[in-house]
Amino acid sequence: MFKFKPIFKSTLWGGEKIAAFKHLDIAQHQVGESWEISGIPGKETVVCEGEHTGKSLNELVALLGPRLLGADNYRRFGNEFPLLVKFIDAHDDLSIQVHPDNATAQRHGKGRGKNEMWYVLDSDADAYLYNGLRHAITPEEYKSMVAGHTICEALTRYPVREGDVFFIPSGRIHSIGKGCLVTEIQETSDVTYRIYDFNRRDQQGHLRELHTHEASESIDYRVLPDYRTHYTPMKNMGVELVRCPYFTTSLYDLDEPMTIDYDDLDSFVILIGVKGGGTLTDDTGHLTTLRAGESILLPATTKAIQVEGEVSFLETYV
Repeated sequence: MFKFKPIFKSTLWGGEKIAAFKHLDIAQHQVGESWEISGIPGKETVVCEGEHTGKSLNELVALLGPRLLGADNYRRFGNEFPLLVKFIDAHDDLSIQVHPDNATAQRHGKGRGKNEMWYVLDSDADAYLYNGLRHAITPEEYKSMVAGHTICEALTRYPVREGDVFFIPSGRIHSIGKGCLVTEIQETSDVTYRIYDFNRRDQQGHLRELHTHEASESIDYRVLPDYRTHYTPMKNMGVELVRCPYFTTSLYDLDEPMTIDYDDLDSFVILIGVKGGGTLTDDTGHLTTLRAGESILLPATTKAIQVEGEVSFLETYV
């Protein structure tokens, strides 16, 4: 079981919630993102305890290979870790954006596109986010609305609260609105096309770059009746939230001991603490803690874990 030192990123729109959620006292302010588990080159998280302390995630993958990723995943991804996990604190609106699919990303010289999901950890009373088109528009209308500062009028706006879930496939326009603290689980890709940024300026007084043309080629212009992911919360069992070719994520809300069996799963597993705290003991007897704001990587060799305590967490794997 591996824990990593998070990477904190201060942003124009970042707030002060992440450090408190992670039970940390840090001097850094306007932290918009905490990269919990990352293999993005140059932005790799580093193991912070145990015999592999100091190794980056990518060094760990190179060392352990299929023992960490799983045999099928290792054949599929090689030495690239396939998921990126973040906490995001939106003190202000994030930019309106879209991620391309693999074909579009490669056409623009990028490695791969991005599919992701959000789980809302906490929200202000008036918090909201954008996800998907509210009504049909053409690529030409999209460009006109961006130029005319009216693109938000075409988007579906959702008020949100703790526990809300949204899956964001490549091609779907989206944005996290102010007042949201979320977990983001995504493919390992840093490709984002910024559509609109509310005419904000950076610390040097410059407008941030928009990717209007690239985004127009990436957007899925289909309109759906509802973009929210619906599920029924249940105690002391895994509740599946999202299943797609890129990851499967479930929610556990426990107040009694539980054994989770991974004997038939050929994949690493990431556990993300959402609320409360408890202890984990794997099938080899290794013990660690998991509490809100912590993330743990279980290697594919893990056959089972015993969880004790009052704790809620997300479980995700490929």
